[in-house]
This record gives sequence, structure tokens and C-alpha cells, in this order.
Amino acid sequence: MARESIAPTKSNLRAVKDRLSTAEEGHDLLEQKREILVMDLMNKVEQVKLLERDLDARIISAYPALKRMLVVCGRERADRISEDIRYDFELREKRMLLGGMNLPGLEIKLPEAELKYSPANSFAECDETVLEFFEMLKLCTELAAVRTIVWRLAREVRKTQRRVNALEKMIIPAARETKVYIESALEERERDSFFTTKLLKRKAGKEQ
Repeated sequence: MARESIAPTKSNLRAVKDRLSTAEEGHDLLEQKREILVMDLMNKVEQVKLLERDLDARIISAYPALKRMLVVCGRERADRISEDIRYDFELREKRMLLGGMNLPGLEIKLPEAELKYSPANSFAECDETVLEFFEMLKLCTELAAVRTIVWRLAREVRKTQRRVNALEKMIIPAARETKVYIESALEERERDSFFTTKLLKRKAGKEQ
């Protein structure tokens, strides 16, 4: 790593030492932040896996219920029953404190599952299908919310890792090399000054 191109002076040495100290402290803090972020990320990834498992299980039960409903009442009648059914969903941003950061997440509020059609015009299979898919929708929305956080955490981990790498491989080595260079230059200058002074004293003594 190339050192900084600065003059080997005492004031520059103090400035380099200050920068090096700040960089090393920053590196330690970023390492701690990265570890916390990775732990939070792994926890959320595990949560995603559990939700995906639950969703797979719900799909296995929901689609057969849909097929049974279509067999019993027919596709055209199912279309007529579903035409006027509407549900209101509330979607909003939800802030979450993870890894010491206030990250934007996703919150989806679902309405209560209601059978919004006349029982006289439907079958038990219709009720079963509505409830199955409503539960599947809940899992889908929860999974989407958690995946949003996973994506943002992963982005923060990559960003933090880049900063750690920059400090480890560029900033700190350059500052250390510059510090060694300036200290060596100052020491050499002091030795030269000492010997020069000593020679001048000897010369002055001989002339007396």
C-alpha cells in the first residue's frame, strides 16, 4: 500500500497518528456493526424459511380446495359468486430497529376473513376455498414484509463490509506506512542534526 505523499514534519506526524487512531476506532465499530447486522440477517432468513414452509403447506391444501369448489359449483358460477367480493387492504411503511439502524419495512393489515356472498348461492366448498386462500394471502403478505427487511439488511451488510475492507486494505495500511516513513525521516534528521552539531563543536574546539 502506497504511503501518503506528505512532508515528514512533526505536525504531519501528529495528523497522521490522529487519522490512524480514528480509522482504527472506526474499523472496530464497523466490525461490531457488521456482526450485529449478520446476526439479524440470519435470524430474518430463518424466519423467511419458516414462512416459506408454512406457505408451501398452505398451497398444498388451498389449491385442492379450489379444485373441489370448481367441480361442485362450476367455473361460471364461481366467477359470478366472486364478482362482487371486495376486501380492503392497508399497506404502509413500518420502521424497524435492526443492527442499530432504523430500517424501513413493510406492514400489511388484512381485513377479517368474511364470506361476502349469500349462503343460498354457494356451497361449503366455496367457504373452504375462501378461508384457505385468505390464510395463504396472510402468509404471502407476511413473507413479503420479512423479505423486504432481509433485502435491506443484506444491502447494509454489503455496504458495511465494503467500508471495513476499505479501512483494512487501504486507509489503515496507508496511514501506518506514512507514520513509519515520517518517524524514520524525523529520526534520521535528528541523527544528522546531532552529528552535525557534534562535528561543529569538535571543529570549534580545534580552532581555539
